[in-house]
Amino acid sequence: MIMQSVHVITIRGIKVGVHYSWLIVFFLVSFSLTGQFEVQHPGWSVSERITLAVATSLLFFGCILLHELAHSVVAQAKGIPVRSITLFIFGGLAQIGREPDRPSTEFQIAIAGPIASFLLALGFGVVAGLAGEQALHLAALAEWLATINFIIAMFNLVPGFPLDGGRIFRAVLWAVTDSFTKATRIASRSGQFVGYGLIMGGTAIAFTGNWVNGLWIAFIGWFLLDAAQQSGLQVVMRSALSGLVAQDVMTRDCATVSGRVSLAELVEDHILKTGQRCYVVSDNGRLDGLITLHQVKTIPRDRWEHTTLSSAMTPLAQLRVVAPETPILTILEVMEAGDVNQVPVVTGNRLLGMISRDHVLGVLYARMELGSQAT
Repeated sequence: MIMQSVHVITIRGIKVGVHYSWLIVFFLVSFSLTGQFEVQHPGWSVSERITLAVATSLLFFGCILLHELAHSVVAQAKGIPVRSITLFIFGGLAQIGREPDRPSTEFQIAIAGPIASFLLALGFGVVAGLAGEQALHLAALAEWLATINFIIAMFNLVPGFPLDGGRIFRAVLWAVTDSFTKATRIASRSGQFVGYGLIMGGTAIAFTGNWVNGLWIAFIGWFLLDAAQQSGLQVVMRSALSGLVAQDVMTRDCATVSGRVSLAELVEDHILKTGQRCYVVSDNGRLDGLITLHQVKTIPRDRWEHTTLSSAMTPLAQLRVVAPETPILTILEVMEAGDVNQVPVVTGNRLLGMISRDHVLGVLYARMELGSQAT
């Protein structure tokens, strides 16, 4: 979903994007508000209703963005990087670089969103009251935004992971049990319970004749159920990889080529014969850099013959490298943060091995299948 979003703006170093599914909700909210304003204010013209509905919808998603920014600002203040915020069909999603390191941090990040929504509800409520009969358009807009922000805050406090309330619940469990894994497992089950409840409740509402609201509630329940199940799976994966470090899983027989080799030679003599996508560039036993198939493809084919690997590679100074004692879970975070598929394991300038996503996944599946999870 994040890869399919369109970048709109960058705030505090955080890329804010809009997923195409956001357009669906934007249209539905605008359409619903147009009808609502027609019922509440029959004297308004069609253009008045549509214009106000669109303006209200835009402000609504602005409120969603502020909700996610509240999470993000607190996370950054705690030293946790935030990569992006995406507006999509179910609201907003802030992608943080790593999990919090203590319950109090988790609690503060989670509670920031609902607090922001409550404050927005209060602010718009005050605006609606002050506008009154003298500014009906502003009053109608502010009244709806006050109500919807209050609903968002209350819904997010439901203790169903990964809703904000579920994360608050996990923070409390984490503090009580002193176990992040156990807390996440319990919170994940609570999220699945809430998800099933929304699916059943939405289905029941749909059968009463209110198909739109019923199906929408059921759809939200399905999304929450899936997210909670994925969170539970991530805990199992973290448990399976816990205790492993780089030197335990790295590949030591790395394919090495000289920096004097041309791209044409690399393709003909290595890539097309082995299918390997990443090569270590080394001369005189020293790690100089990495060259990947992706980098080769960015260079025009007619230049391959005259381009050496040393000029096309990613040099050592720009590589994300790890030490042999680095935990494998930390390495996965490094890969995710840098959007890379492999990292070298080095000591000084000496290459010890390579770790790729595919290799880590292979180790993970083997440990899960054989039940040899680290404790």
